[in-house]
Amino acid sequence: MEIHVVIAQELGVKPHQVEAAITLLDEGNTVPFIARYRKEVTGELKDEQLRDIEERMKYLRNLLQRKEEVTKSIEEQGKLTDELSAAITKAMKLQELEDLYLPFRPKKRTRASMARDRGLEPLAQALFTTATEEELRQMGAEYLNEEVPTVEDALQGAMDIVAEEASERADIRQYLRKAMWETGHMKTELVGEEEVNQGFLQYNEEYKEPIRQVPSHRVLAMNRGESLGALKVSFVVPDETFIQYMVDTVQGTARVEHSYIAEAIADGYKRLLYPSLERETRNAMTEQAEEQAIKVFGTNLRNLLLQAPLSGHVIMGLDPGYRTGCKMAIIDREGNVLDYGAYYLTMSDKQAERAKQELAKKIRQYGVTLISIGNGTASYETEQFTSAMIAEEDLDCHYIITNEAGASVYSASKLAIEELPDLDVSIRGAVSIARRVQDPLAESVKIDPKSIGVGQYQHDVNQKQLGATLDQVVETVVNHVGVELNTASPAILKHVSGISSTVANNIIAYRKEHGAFTSRKQLLKVARLGPAAFTQCAGFLRIGKGENPLDATPVHPESYEIAQGVLTQLGMSLDDLRNKATLETAKAKLQTVNVEELAKQLDAGVPTVRDIVEALQKPGRDPREDLPAPMTRKQIASLEDMQVGTVVKGTVHNVVDFGAFVDIGVKINGLLHKSEFCAYHEHPSDVLAVGDIIEVEIISVDAKRNRIGLSMKREKSKHLNRQGHRRNGDGNPRRDTPRKDGQQPKGERQQGRNSKNVKDVRSGSGNPMRDRNNRGKRQEKEQDLGALLQQWADRGGRKR
Repeated sequence: MEIHVVIAQELGVKPHQVEAAITLLDEGNTVPFIARYRKEVTGELKDEQLRDIEERMKYLRNLLQRKEEVTKSIEEQGKLTDELSAAITKAMKLQELEDLYLPFRPKKRTRASMARDRGLEPLAQALFTTATEEELRQMGAEYLNEEVPTVEDALQGAMDIVAEEASERADIRQYLRKAMWETGHMKTELVGEEEVNQGFLQYNEEYKEPIRQVPSHRVLAMNRGESLGALKVSFVVPDETFIQYMVDTVQGTARVEHSYIAEAIADGYKRLLYPSLERETRNAMTEQAEEQAIKVFGTNLRNLLLQAPLSGHVIMGLDPGYRTGCKMAIIDREGNVLDYGAYYLTMSDKQAERAKQELAKKIRQYGVTLISIGNGTASYETEQFTSAMIAEEDLDCHYIITNEAGASVYSASKLAIEELPDLDVSIRGAVSIARRVQDPLAESVKIDPKSIGVGQYQHDVNQKQLGATLDQVVETVVNHVGVELNTASPAILKHVSGISSTVANNIIAYRKEHGAFTSRKQLLKVARLGPAAFTQCAGFLRIGKGENPLDATPVHPESYEIAQGVLTQLGMSLDDLRNKATLETAKAKLQTVNVEELAKQLDAGVPTVRDIVEALQKPGRDPREDLPAPMTRKQIASLEDMQVGTVVKGTVHNVVDFGAFVDIGVKINGLLHKSEFCAYHEHPSDVLAVGDIIEVEIISVDAKRNRIGLSMKREKSKHLNRQGHRRNGDGNPRRDTPRKDGQQPKGERQQGRNSKNVKDVRSGSGNPMRDRNNRGKRQEKEQDLGALLQQWADRGGRKR
């Protein structure tokens, strides 16, 4: 098996591209570096493609290693045949390989192994060659001894051997595993106490759904229900049909009148095979669901980190609270703390009035133009207070609701103590909330990405896999945006290509000792940052006011000569990039250049020259500048103000499998179910991203249950900031049946800001409605096996 050829076929790229990528990865190059600076070598493979190649490369190498181990083990047993060897070579999945190895895998003592130890294997074989029960009983008498005292014991031992061998046959396991997936149903039953069951009421005795159609969020919801003792989950499959298939397959052309084979196989199915296949299928469903949940979390995190900074503001950060008060911090345009304090906004009218006067005074004193309010406990009451203060005091500022997830963890961290040593831990949270608006990426990387609540069931998935995926997302975003070398924290530096936590701290230490970096070359003086690490990281680190203007661009030092050649060909120099007036002239020239012709003249690759030309047009450019700014407000709305039919503007807070939660300015987020999108999409993330600003129509309001239903179907609803580059196209190609009454589908929990008056109920719910739309040829193929099995069962199995 040539790994690069297999991967190329799977991903739809050329084998030489995959081979080049694997070589670069094996040499220790990072994915961001390869994607950005080795485009000529890989044929311009994208970051996502390189991640897929890296993942598949590891899987297939592990498969090859396992094949060697399996082959060696079977060979040592003296049981390796040419047919088995060919099957092992052909296997492309670990599951297929393990099916082949199962009969030869060393086992603990089983009923079958004990029967073999008693010498009953010949009797097991005789079941297929001896026609009548009487003949078998006579033969069984020959095996009687102290360990096999009766004929019944002898025959039972023989049947145990047949049962185990039938349940371990690779062809049977593969066929019935597929049949279970395609013809089986998932069924649930409430078994817990009333209080525990509350979050899972939709999974009552009436819930039953085809296994292959259960969406990932519902799988995870049922898993949670089981773990909490609220649900019993089981499969419903055509057992008799499956058993008959096994009998016909195992018995083959044998002509016997007795029932020992059928009884043995039925026992093997119920006792050995079915529990194993059910467990494997549940594990596969969970693994698939976790992968989807992690993918959704990763996509949401990426879009959250890529939100446009609201730079140029003096910002007041408010960390809401009841008993301990609302913590306040004011930062300047560079993020430095100007003032801080604590105020009681909700305890009494007198305290609230005093707080209003003092905060308004500080807003005027420092020229605050934006107030950032954390979305945690007491957020809605704090927003009410802020809206009223802005109106009553006639303040020239707006406010924004900010995701404060992880702020408390950061506040007590070693990094926070180093950055803000003179501030109380509670005040550091307010500083973080303010800085998250000023530069979302720089501040968000200071906390564990798993703490950022933009996923679904993130606490129920494989935490190691989740952490690895989210780290990749952070790495991708950080290197895509670039990092200012002289202001970056170690938290963001450690995500730069080629830089470890140790090297990041060494960079900070060098900066403190020697002052600001003036050249990328100085990085080579940092302890433990050698030439190899320099190659990986240099292009992603920026020096805004360095000696060389190219240090402020994504142009890699290895390509400086080409960059200077580009400028020379256009009659320009590096000095033209320093002056605003000449820079505009340079931009005009660069926009008209023929990249292909210029690459020939410079004997350089077209992708490299293209990137250099683009970088020279905007030295110091932040790619987040192309994204729309987050939405700010001056006044608040209440749930009672929301009327069905009203079109409102909102910010996408979270994207999940079944839709999106949208902040429309009230204390809870509205649910935009995917059935209410303008058109069908494979996944909500194909059309929406965290931070998007959209116009939606309110289609339902349930004040008692704190729920709002939204729609984008109406002509007056629209997406205000379509950013095609943020749509990844990942997701599960399913959509649930829309509700005709306009209400939110059951089980999808309303998300919103925590409030004293809003109970945060953790529900294990999904949306257990049947998918009633056929999916063309794909679904027809899925049903083929089920139809054949049913027809075969109706005929009474294979005729003998």
